[in-house]
Amino acid sequence: MNSPIQTRLRSRSTWIAIAVAAGVVAAAVAVFASLWSQVGDVEMTTGGWIALGLGVLVAMALGIGLMALVFYSSRHGYD
Repeated sequence: MNSPIQTRLRSRSTWIAIAVAAGVVAAAVAVFASLWSQVGDVEMTTGGWIALGLGVLVAMALGIGLMALVFYSSRHGYD
């Protein structure tokens, strides 16, 4: 059984982990915003939009397919 001290420490470490993760996300957003503002006004060709769309589609299909495999293997005892 967990003592109140262990529960409190576990809760504190959870909040520390959340704070660190939020700090990393905030730093990544700040760097992204800085780099985005330096790019300026850029036009994308039709081929660029097609490539972007295909890249997003392939990445989504890969992610969905891998997650489907994880759920399938978990439910059929392959883990």
